[in-house]
Amino acid sequence: MPINASKVVMNQTDSNPGCGESMRLPEVNLEHLTLMTDPTGMLQHAHYGVPRYADGYCVDDNARALLLMALIEEAGGHDARAVHALASRYLAFVSHAFNPGPGRFRNFMSYDRQWTEACGSEDSHGRTLWALGTVAGRCGDPGRQALARELFHAALPALGAFTSPRAWAYGLLGLDEYLRTSGSDTGLLGMVSLLADRLMALFRQASGEDWLWFEDRVTYCNARVPQALIRSGALLRRPELTGMGLGALAWLARLQSADGCFAPIGCKGFYVRGGTRARFDQQPVDACAMVSASLDAFRAGAGDVWMERADSAFHWFLGRNQLRQPLYDPRSGGCRDGLHAERVNENLGAESTLSFLMALMEMRQN
Repeated sequence: MPINASKVVMNQTDSNPGCGESMRLPEVNLEHLTLMTDPTGMLQHAHYGVPRYADGYCVDDNARALLLMALIEEAGGHDARAVHALASRYLAFVSHAFNPGPGRFRNFMSYDRQWTEACGSEDSHGRTLWALGTVAGRCGDPGRQALARELFHAALPALGAFTSPRAWAYGLLGLDEYLRTSGSDTGLLGMVSLLADRLMALFRQASGEDWLWFEDRVTYCNARVPQALIRSGALLRRPELTGMGLGALAWLARLQSADGCFAPIGCKGFYVRGGTRARFDQQPVDACAMVSASLDAFRAGAGDVWMERADSAFHWFLGRNQLRQPLYDPRSGGCRDGLHAERVNENLGAESTLSFLMALMEMRQN
């Protein structure tokens, strides 16, 4: 059954607002998320609003769903039994994805429940650690919290050998969440310091007067990297980390703006240093990342402008974008898969829907 399915509440004048206009936040509607979930876990893709079995499952989306359930449970106000059931299903998928031999998570599973790889990507591993750390730090259910902690510790050592800055960033976000209840764990704090120093070294190596970034290209989920430094700086009480994160995030925010609207880097080419920035296809996962990072910047005391940037990135989902077309579908609770140059992508996939719901939860709880 759908959980708390409800209609979006818009300002009375314009259901398809342009840049600069204001709207109220929607209610949380988990109807499409529930539709995309079967007894195995969260399916990856949809054809329009219909789950697409041929693409199977991935740990990426089940980790995102697990993280979302932790936020929803902490906030309360929903069908607790239904949310508990969904959270347990996503955690079961993540647990099954862990391959204890290499200490890595598998990522892709076919619809007939066959893993297609022994190890997933570094980014999927880091993202799963982030979700487990969130359950460990926020979940009120002792059993799920204990399992999340066990998996987190079993999977954490692999993170130190990774080279992906996004995997490091996701891992840092997971460590920050885990340490909400274990703030004196010197081993985990040491890992935070190690990964944060690596990101800082990358930034110093790659950045220049007109390029305040960690690599020679800007790709996807960009705001998560400076966000990880902002949080790590607060956790370690190292203001230089926070300052570097805020500087990189401010540069990214200026870059991801067009026509007075939030406009994330397009995945159709991304943005390579010295090249031309891809304007489309804009992805919901980037809007979600900017919402979350902007809220952390605001909490770090960087000023009210960051609340404005969080609001701008969130309302990209609702039509405050370059095409003035909403990606969120209030009837189903699903989110369209991207913004093309001339239209929205009408498929309501898992990543997009989860990105919208995660951004919505953070905006509602702020």
